[in-house]
Amino acid sequence: MIKETMAQTKVRMGKALDDFRQALAGVRTGRASLSLLDHIRVDYYGTPTPLNQVATLGVPEPTLLTVQPWDASLISAIDKAIRSSDLGLNPMSDGKILRVPIPALTEERRKELVKHLHKVLEDHRTAVRNIRRDANESLKKLLKDKKISEDDEKRGLEEIQKVTDEYMEKLEAQGKSKEKEILEIG
Repeated sequence: MIKETMAQTKVRMGKALDDFRQALAGVRTGRASLSLLDHIRVDYYGTPTPLNQVATLGVPEPTLLTVQPWDASLISAIDKAIRSSDLGLNPMSDGKILRVPIPALTEERRKELVKHLHKVLEDHRTAVRNIRRDANESLKKLLKDKKISEDDEKRGLEEIQKVTDEYMEKLEAQGKSKEKEILEIG
């Protein structure tokens, strides 16, 4: 029973960590990355569709993204979707392809991004703590229902705390790495 609780806890914490990685991928640094456009949706015949499902995306150079729609009539919708995103990007169109220059980040924008990063990190720390709380409650219920002994509960709680600490460290490490990348100039 404790093993089941531990397995579920690890899976849920792993999902929180994966979600954090995805959130970080969408945070802009000074370099072009296709993951910047992951959350952009284009109005495709009335349906919000992920950009990568209506166009070919490319990174021809470190400060430029290209978006080539499969249907040329989508150019203006894609342009509008990119401009209205919170990325602060201004695509240029030649009628067939959109070129999206990635401007260098200003000091102020870097600080905003770091602040945003810290908020996202804190949200994911909270998620991990909530998962720990659920696991602890699950062990306490097992003890109350006399399915495990007090010693087993104590060991289980310690194990859950170890796993929690491990995932918190992973979140911190990834957060620090991304912060360094954001603040890196050049």
